[in-house]
This record gives sequence, structure tokens and C-alpha cells, in this order.
Amino acid sequence: MTPEYWDEAKTFLSKKDKVLARIIAGYEGEMMMKKGDAFYTLARAIVGQQISVKAADSVWAKFSKQAGKVTPKNILAASEKDLRACGLSGQKVAYMHSLATHFTQEKAKVKRWPKMDDDELLADITSIKGIGTWTAEMFMIFHLGRSDIFPIKDLGLQKAMFRHYHKSEKVLLGQLSARAEAWRPYRSVATWYLWRSLDPVPVEY
Repeated sequence: MTPEYWDEAKTFLSKKDKVLARIIAGYEGEMMMKKGDAFYTLARAIVGQQISVKAADSVWAKFSKQAGKVTPKNILAASEKDLRACGLSGQKVAYMHSLATHFTQEKAKVKRWPKMDDDELLADITSIKGIGTWTAEMFMIFHLGRSDIFPIKDLGLQKAMFRHYHKSEKVLLGQLSARAEAWRPYRSVATWYLWRSLDPVPVEY
């Protein structure tokens, strides 16, 4: 499902930023699709931590096959050896088990996530072992479809902004954040298109 604000965001960003206008025009008809399952989305984000999109896709394919269906029950039932064989590090296996345990034991809290504001939600998700700010931000963008998330620590976002705004020269992250202020309240959409400008296929988590 595409976020209901997508077309409005495209128009807003195209008027605000000439670089984004060019990028958005280059991917006409493409848009982000929200993920429907919270556990699946967070598990996918954990797999993608600190590795390239291509590597994450490879690990995820093996992981999904091993799990059969990506559910808390199936992850808790899998052995560490089997999960490591998919390409997950020992640390990521521990994170997967922590996530599965949380979804099993804290169902009521998880159901409240859609009603929390961005700051409250970020704090609550990152309280889960293994879920850092980046992973929480991916969840907020791709599962809940929050419109104004700016994951400044994401290497792909940094690379895209360096390329399009600074002739591939690295600058302080504060400068990137300052530029992104003009994109509120649609920084998530700007981020998606900047990711899209680097990859041959749409980014998903």
C-alpha cells in the first residue's frame, strides 16, 4: 500500500528543491510500498544493518527459506546454527531472538505503536535489544509510513546527498540535516527518492 500523502509530497518537494524535482521526475510512476507486517519489517531491517542492499537481499532470501514463514514463533524455533548458516552474524541472531521474544511477550504494546507520535515511537522501539535508531527509522518509514523521518546516519542517504548536492564531496552531517529542513513534513519521501537515485531497484525494508 502506498502512503496516502505520496502525490502531495512529490508536488511539495518538487517545488521546494530543484534537485529533488529532477530525481522525482526520473522515477515517474514509482513509489514506496508500505509493509503490512510489523515483525517482518523489523526482522528485514535487522538483516540490512551495516551491509549493502544486495548483500541484505541475499541473506534475507536464505533466511526466509530457512524460517518457512517469518514469524516470531518460527524464529524462536530455529537453531542458532541454522540462522548463522543463512549469513546472519551471531549478534544478529541474538537480535532476531530478542525481537521475536518481544513480539511474543509484549503484544499489547506493539498494538499501540501506530498511535504513538514519532518521538515516543522511536524511544519505544529502540528499547528492544538490537533495534537501534536506524532500524527503528526504517520501520517507521516502511511499515507505519511516517512521512517525516530523516535517517541521517544511513550511509545510502549520505552518499546520495553528497553526490547530488556536494559533487560527491563529503560534508558535515549537520549540513545535510540543515538542507533537509526544507523538506518537512515529507523528509521520508525525499529520502526514498534519494535512495532510489542510487539503486537499480526500489529500496525496501
